[in-house]
Amino acid sequence: MNLWRKLAVVVLALMMVFAFSACTNNQTPETPAETPETPETPAAETPSKSDTFELALITDVGTIDDKSFNQGAWEGVEAYAKENNITYKYYKPTEKSDSAYINSIDLAVKAGAKVVVCPGFLFEVPIHTVQTTYPDVKFVILDGAPHAGDYNIEIAPNTYSIFYAEEEAGFLAGYSIVKEGYTKLGFMGGMAVPAVVRFGYGFVQGADYAAKELGLSDEIQIKYTYVGNFDASPENQAKASAWYNEGTEVIFACGGAVGNSVMKAAEAAGTKVIGVDVDQSAESDTVITSSMKNLSKSVYDALTAYYAGNFPGGTSVTLDATVEGVQLPMENSRFEKFTQADYDAIYGKVVAQEVEILNDSAVVEKAGKPAEEVTAGDIPVEKVKVEVIK
Repeated sequence: MNLWRKLAVVVLALMMVFAFSACTNNQTPETPAETPETPETPAAETPSKSDTFELALITDVGTIDDKSFNQGAWEGVEAYAKENNITYKYYKPTEKSDSAYINSIDLAVKAGAKVVVCPGFLFEVPIHTVQTTYPDVKFVILDGAPHAGDYNIEIAPNTYSIFYAEEEAGFLAGYSIVKEGYTKLGFMGGMAVPAVVRFGYGFVQGADYAAKELGLSDEIQIKYTYVGNFDASPENQAKASAWYNEGTEVIFACGGAVGNSVMKAAEAAGTKVIGVDVDQSAESDTVITSSMKNLSKSVYDALTAYYAGNFPGGTSVTLDATVEGVQLPMENSRFEKFTQADYDAIYGKVVAQEVEILNDSAVVEKAGKPAEEVTAGDIPVEKVKVEVIK
């Protein structure tokens, strides 16, 4: 009996093995189920070599393809990084606030940034904080200088502050457009921050200088306003449309995305626009030229100085025509009368300081009244009538 039981157990075991084997061999292969990955420490906190970005740019309220200030600065970072095989990345803050800007800078530093580029005056207070938090990191701030919100400028040895002579850039735009033959102009600024004001004041002076050179008997008409924002909006487009309908031939749109609204209005009216900060000719066929800061070159030069071991930390500079800090993009401008020779001639005069171009502070001084009371109507001109619209 025991022998039979043993044989039965063996036979049963063999049958089970066979059945299991047959079942397995006939099964359709399936993709293995994904197993949950082990949570990793964020790269920004403990970056690996592949997650390290040596150069960083923090955008302000826009993006790196805003065809304006952010893009101009980013192109300088990108050009230098690619030419020298250096890792680079941009960071977009979650909102428009000092804390959001500082958070983005923190991320950049934790990801290995050696140089952080910050375009715009909105970074003045954040840079004042981080320049001491991260003394081994270099900061480049464009159109601003660090302060604690009290405008008492404090530039640490690891920070380089860059401004631009916007009044010269505006002058070149105003001069060229009058030389081109236009006499009914408009200046539509975003907000009355110093850089925008300087662009506008220079524009008025350039138009006046050209009118005097041409010996025009009639005054150049300039409508002048600040819309109070830097947005593309139906309201801004409607305002520009109204100006064009009233006879304005060209509007200098100096307010970031405000320019997009002005371009739409110009397209509908068959009129012209002057762009700002960077070459905006690709944005619309209505852009006849652009009043440019050489953002890309200034960032590129700052990075070159850093890697050459002579980063100009602790200083603030104003880049003007003498160092090609401002310009018109003649190669992409849509002038019919104003030539490269004309441009070279007036640019040479500006470089040689043969032309007096007043910035915002100089206009206030000449007006002899409180700064808050001074407007574009106080600019000392002879051939231009400015209609200030509030």
